[in-house]
Amino acid sequence: MIIDFHTHVFPPRVKQKRSQYIDRDPCFALLYAKKEAKIATTEELIESMDRAGIDISVIVNLGWITHELCVETNDYILESIARYPKRLIGFCTVQPQSLNAAIAEIERCAQGGARGIGEMRPDMQLLDLGDDPIITPFMTAIKQHRLIFLTHASEPAGHDYPGKGIITPDILYPFITTHPDVTIVCAHWGGGLPFYALMPEVQKALQNVYFDTAASPFLYQPQIYTLVSQLVGADKILFGSDYPLLPQTRLLREINSAALTEEEKRLITGENARKLLGI
Repeated sequence: MIIDFHTHVFPPRVKQKRSQYIDRDPCFALLYAKKEAKIATTEELIESMDRAGIDISVIVNLGWITHELCVETNDYILESIARYPKRLIGFCTVQPQSLNAAIAEIERCAQGGARGIGEMRPDMQLLDLGDDPIITPFMTAIKQHRLIFLTHASEPAGHDYPGKGIITPDILYPFITTHPDVTIVCAHWGGGLPFYALMPEVQKALQNVYFDTAASPFLYQPQIYTLVSQLVGADKILFGSDYPLLPQTRLLREINSAALTEEEKRLITGENARKLLGI
């Protein structure tokens, strides 16, 4: 079973009226202002999955800055997983700055079949992950509904790119250690956080943390699959394409060409996700 843990879809109206949403949200504008930035609907994702041989995809939302935009796009994700229950898993998003509304939305999405919250963009959503009065009840709600928390992550070094952001390992690590009972997925290899697992205390803190490979060819050389497997274990890596930013086949080719055992490849391309999602 091949499971893509990181894909994005938007309602057709967002694709058709892109400029309106660019005006309404700075995160969306940063990522999709350019016409060449691809936007996909659920049906387009399903078609691409069939072409690439993907069994299941996790569709994650965006870190919208307003509660209203979170709800509007969460509706589409919930509708999509209801239409394709055997092909899609949904992750919804919230704006924790509107705390009571966010907690209510977490409950609504969980009841609607969502399995996680994300892809959160704390920097774009003006959210301090160390702001205890907001973060503690927010994470408590996620834990109560047995949801997975998926956050964007970025590298403290290297080239710049649209949407890179500032959620770097030094921001993620204290957040992770404060919430050890919540399953956390750090997108984009956690911005390099696995490299710090050579420190025993970091290795211990990552017990309930996973790393997805979204956009990997734009960030790292293919050796990263082997290196991170050695550092934290292949059982901590989740194949994620970041479709439609990249075609799923490009990352699958990298994984299949990596210096990994067949068992490690099986874990990364689907088995880890299957266990994590309880499929």
